[in-house]
Amino acid sequence: MAHLRLRKFNTRDTYPEQRLSNDLAQAVVANGIVFLRGQVGQDLDTSESVGIGDAGAQAEQAMANIQRLLEEAGSALDHICKITIYMVDIRYREATYNVVGKWLKGVHPVSTGIVVSALARPEWLIEIDAIAVIPQS
Repeated sequence: MAHLRLRKFNTRDTYPEQRLSNDLAQAVVANGIVFLRGQVGQDLDTSESVGIGDAGAQAEQAMANIQRLLEEAGSALDHICKITIYMVDIRYREATYNVVGKWLKGVHPVSTGIVVSALARPEWLIEIDAIAVIPQS
């Protein structure tokens, strides 16, 4: 198989109020590269939102999700090459970046930060996506 798709789901189950139907995955592995779906303050197993009103707590959950998904894909945090951080308010930058910096200490990925008007749910303040590699033996 050319691509490995991890944690497949359909958006109709994730966002039942939004009349969507898109087949997606939390992670796709292709040619030794791991592409992660944007992660938010949401538990991967229960889909429960966590850290409501607290950008730092949401960033902690997002980074924990990223770590878990990378491990499931055969990679790790220290193999992240690129992250993109989305925030609904620039005032969340310090709290969010301090959390991300703690998780990625010594990794030195490239990073892009973007302020957006909203995320998929109103309680989500930040979203982080990542691209990593699977190290060759």
